Amino acid sequence: MSDKRTVFDRTVTLGLVFTVALQTASALLWAGAAEARIAALETRHITIPPVFERLARIEEQMIMTRRSLSRIETRIEARANQSDP
Repeated sequence: MSDKRTVFDRTVTLGLVFTVALQTASALLWAGAAEARIAALETRHITIPPVFERLARIEEQMIMTRRSLSRIETRIEARANQSDP
């Protein structure tokens, strides 16, 4: 058996330090921008009236409109049948 040891060069170059610092700064800037976008969306979500409630009201109004239209059509047809000889 040969007794070979793996040797690592433990010197840290200025380029490596600069690269790690640049990546860390970029990650922090990205995280800060993402947090700002999320905060803006949360603020906008709070200030916009709930769409689901409005949609439910509109659906209910459409149901009532269809019922009214159906009653009107029924009355018109009944009167038309009465006037036919």
